[in-house]
Amino acid sequence: MEEQRSHGSGAPPWEQGGPPQRRPWAHAPPGGPRGPWGPWGHDGPPRWLTGMRERSAARLPWPSTILLGVIVMVGSSVAAHGQLGERAPLDLFARVLLFIAVAVLLLRHRHPVLAVFGSAAAATVYLGAGYPYGPVFLAVAVGCFSAVVAGHRRAAWAAVGMVWLGHLLMAHWLYRWLPPSGDSAAPWGQELGVAAWVVAIVAAAEFVRVRREQWATQRAQRAAAEKRRADEERLRMARELHDVLAHSISVINVQAGVGLALLDSDPEQARNALTTIKTASKEALGEVRQVLDTLRTPGDAPRAPAPGLDRLPELVDQAASAGLAVTVETEGVRGAVPPGTDLAAFRIVQEALTNVVRHSGSRTARVRIGYGTGRVRLRIDDDGPATGSEAGGSGNGLAGMRERAAALGGTVEAGPRADGGFRVRAELPLHSAFDGDPASSVDTASTMGTVQDTTEERP
Repeated sequence: MEEQRSHGSGAPPWEQGGPPQRRPWAHAPPGGPRGPWGPWGHDGPPRWLTGMRERSAARLPWPSTILLGVIVMVGSSVAAHGQLGERAPLDLFARVLLFIAVAVLLLRHRHPVLAVFGSAAAATVYLGAGYPYGPVFLAVAVGCFSAVVAGHRRAAWAAVGMVWLGHLLMAHWLYRWLPPSGDSAAPWGQELGVAAWVVAIVAAAEFVRVRREQWATQRAQRAAAEKRRADEERLRMARELHDVLAHSISVINVQAGVGLALLDSDPEQARNALTTIKTASKEALGEVRQVLDTLRTPGDAPRAPAPGLDRLPELVDQAASAGLAVTVETEGVRGAVPPGTDLAAFRIVQEALTNVVRHSGSRTARVRIGYGTGRVRLRIDDDGPATGSEAGGSGNGLAGMRERAAALGGTVEAGPRADGGFRVRAELPLHSAFDGDPASSVDTASTMGTVQDTTEERP
């Protein structure tokens, strides 16, 4: 067993540093994440596709509609030559119907239901007039596709069903009274091809609709994850700032009281108290600056290692400058301690000693550190009693201890002893999911670990 006792003051501050911040998708494969849905994976479509869809929704799709109109007009002329004698020749009325079937698709992003029904109605009249089969069905397919993708599935199905039903009636029952004259009933086998065409269009549109919904869900999940990471980072920084400032502010508070009490009777001792206040405030400013530097340059490596139990003597000296004599006892052999566990252990001891300075009438404290197999155990005792006075602070010290321990899979117990003193006991694992990254220990007790709460924090 190793024992050391300190009564000095004015120890140099420890440096505080934070690890470089992790960037989302920092380890994604070249070309973006991949998944079972293709190169876009589960992270949604590429930015250029999303931007194109947003831009097209904001204005009329002139280029694609003009291209479609050219295809329909030229393709219908070619189809008419191939169906001479079977269907009515293309005339001005046929061209007007083809133009309407395509032109109405300019509204397919803003008014998809109107677009699909307008295109379907024009195509139905076109077929009823006996004009040649051809690319007019392509206009209906585009309208159906746009309506389904926009979420108007029933309207799209109804429009396509209207065209199909109209074709059935005209091709098998009404053909006698419709042009061209002398036309005969269409073979029923032809309807299989039409049915396959309808099913293919609807299936493709449904597939795209489902993918768009998945992309929207993934974007919402990524936004929620980014917000959660930001909240966790704010929680981590708040915890670090609390731990950094609490001890120094407590020392300043105590020494300010000493200075005021001895200002007239013992000016030299009052001068020493003011010197301690200056040193403690300088240390606090340096540590706050170090923490804030991590926020300003999130991609940079820390300038100094995070504090750990090897810097406990400095903490003991600072406690001594506030009039608290601290005894440190070590059991077992210190092995490799992960940085996250080392930092959490140091902060727990720091907060426990700060609470003694603030709330205990005792001027002595005992810190026992035990290294075991896979565990490090901490115990901080003071003889009390509680003073009932307020020495500053937010009252979140014990909560911060518990959160740090829980994030690593450890436990913290804090409560009064039977003899009137107060004890903080912590147990931290030496191997956790966050080894080597102290900043990653940001999850609260509600998500990881076990927290044992036996009492409220001292008043």
